[in-house]
Amino acid sequence: MKEPKKLQLANTPTPLIKSQFENCKFLIKRDDFTGVELSGNKVRKLEYLLYEAKRQKCNYIFTSGGDQSNHARATVIAAASLGMKTKLFLWGRETKNSEGNLFLDQIANSEISFLTRKQYDIVPEIMETEKIKYEKKGNKVFVIPSGGSSALGIWGYINFINELSQQTDLNKLDGITLAAGSAGTAAGILIGSTLLGVDLKIYAVNVVYSAEVMREKIITLAKQCIKDFKIDVLPNYNNVKILDGYSTEGYKNITPQKVSLIKKYFKESGILLDPTYTGKAFVAYYDHFLKNKKSTKVLFLHTGGLFGTFAKRKDYLK
Repeated sequence: MKEPKKLQLANTPTPLIKSQFENCKFLIKRDDFTGVELSGNKVRKLEYLLYEAKRQKCNYIFTSGGDQSNHARATVIAAASLGMKTKLFLWGRETKNSEGNLFLDQIANSEISFLTRKQYDIVPEIMETEKIKYEKKGNKVFVIPSGGSSALGIWGYINFINELSQQTDLNKLDGITLAAGSAGTAAGILIGSTLLGVDLKIYAVNVVYSAEVMREKIITLAKQCIKDFKIDVLPNYNNVKILDGYSTEGYKNITPQKVSLIKKYFKESGILLDPTYTGKAFVAYYDHFLKNKKSTKVLFLHTGGLFGTFAKRKDYLK
């Protein structure tokens, strides 16, 4: 096994802190602290992906996501810091009054193509077609999949486990809960924990895909990384547990009940969770591990998303 090279973009190690909600004590890993504009879990993946883009001497980065994509925003800002241009392919509509992540994408001068939901289903093909057009004009384009979730990108979370192991005894944890969109964070943690010989359960809260599709995406991505990098491990895929039913209102929406719980935790802890990823994951975490308990050995991973709260400020202010 040969670990790929990376850039240094994230402020790591991120803090592991003790938190409390409704008298239940738990650990929370603050991966929202990887940076400010570059905040969140996506930055760990971008360290590997953008190193490769620089190695290939690319001047354009293409990637995709929803119009409030944390990954897209992080990619735009990271690429700008490296002197690269970006083009985003976003599921959503153009607006003159952009907010949250989209606001940052636009003031960072990224090119943006807005797609319908149906078009977004074939976004990899759309990006490849556009890449051919750009390269005919003399550009060199590096395409990053949604969420930075590729066999290369998930090395960010393979190594995340090494960092976490320096902060706490992983054998004393019963598991880790996280939001799951493009599958990369969970897949990386699965491989990383296996490499360390830790039997860690991964409670993934699916926010986009069905439970069945989400689990398959995590496992498929892990297998691809193991194959591509010749990693001598055989993960226990039964450790991937999907906490389903926490995004039935849709990826871009959130119910008043969920917002109420998010706000209550914010008032008690000073930690704000976003409406698309960590907020929904925290509601699942609360239901399964915090509610009516004094403590839990399941860690909560805060993967960022602060800017997404501004796009939903009316929901948060109700």
